[in-house]
Amino acid sequence: MPSPTRPRLTVVGLGADGWPGVPEDTRRLVLEAPVVLGGARHLGLLPAVPGQERVSWPSPLREGLPGLLQRYAGREVVALASGDPLVSGIGSTLVGLLGADAVRVVPAMSSVALARARMGWPAESVEVVSVVGRDAHAVLRTLAPGHRVLVLSSDASTPAEVAGLLVSSGYGASALTVLGDLGSADESRRDGIAESWTGASPALNVLALTLLGPVVGPRTGGLPDEAFEHDGQLTKRDLRASALARLAAQPGQLLWDVGAGAGSVGIEWMRAHPTCDAIAVEADAARAERVRGNAERLGVPALRVVHGRAPDALDGLPAPDAVFVGGGATVPGVVAACLAALRPGGRLVVHGVTLETEALLGRLHAERGGELTRLHVEHAGAIGSFTGWTPTRAVTQWAWTEEGA
Repeated sequence: MPSPTRPRLTVVGLGADGWPGVPEDTRRLVLEAPVVLGGARHLGLLPAVPGQERVSWPSPLREGLPGLLQRYAGREVVALASGDPLVSGIGSTLVGLLGADAVRVVPAMSSVALARARMGWPAESVEVVSVVGRDAHAVLRTLAPGHRVLVLSSDASTPAEVAGLLVSSGYGASALTVLGDLGSADESRRDGIAESWTGASPALNVLALTLLGPVVGPRTGGLPDEAFEHDGQLTKRDLRASALARLAAQPGQLLWDVGAGAGSVGIEWMRAHPTCDAIAVEADAARAERVRGNAERLGVPALRVVHGRAPDALDGLPAPDAVFVGGGATVPGVVAACLAALRPGGRLVVHGVTLETEALLGRLHAERGGELTRLHVEHAGAIGSFTGWTPTRAVTQWAWTEEGA
């Protein structure tokens, strides 16, 4: 049962046709509610109801919502949303704040379903990315030749911004379709190519992309080293792939990338699934800024960068499901802090190239178990007119899993 300290909340989705398209039973639900929350546009669609309290969403939304909801604790409240409130909508935010048991959702047809219908794209063939109130660089995570993507736009500027990002990433030949005001009498469609995209778009639009460009790299881990800007402090491709295999990215989980360098491990962790999250901790200011740039270019602009030195910089961070220590393992307290912070079932991977770090990892393996591996990678290179193997520094890797589910 919902707590009496929370409002009893029903979220009603409105289609592009507005109030006339709302079913009769849902209309009664809205008109009989003592309190209605929503954006100014949605509230303006309702007929007048004497005594009904109508309140616009606070700005900024996430910071103001808890106080707004507390004001109506124990009362019946209706919130208005667009389409399906659980498709990158306010419904998802409210469920996250109040819990699914306190929120009832009455959806309308989602813009995603309408866009797929207009394009003739089966659901299983499409990836959906929302940039509503988010950085449009998130679209770059989806880059793959022939891939179909629906972008939930923030406003009229989104199509041109996304077109520019595609061009700068070698995907200028991608096909763009802007579907405006879906489901309304003013519905529109405009087709074009990223590299030649110009002109205005409707404020309410969904962007359909058929991507055309080079293979950027895998989402499973192991992007080419050239994908990252770095100053030499980079976990190289083969070693990174080995670490990521043991870190085992799972949807919705959080990684700490400690001693992030170029941020490659945290970035690839977030590329594995749109709900994966990561915090990169880096003591060097220039490198920390470089991590942010790499994250944008590779489609994970939400990567959080903490400029500070571990272990002190780890204080107050949310508990991780996995931790990668790519540098600084011998700094007193770093590995201990990571071990203490891990959630049950969490994974820790530590790399070391010095004798001192190797000795530390040997002791940890003896004390705690886990997997201790020494990785040697050699690349073919020229030796005069012949070809031979050029070895890189051997890396000792300790991988350990916290007990629990």
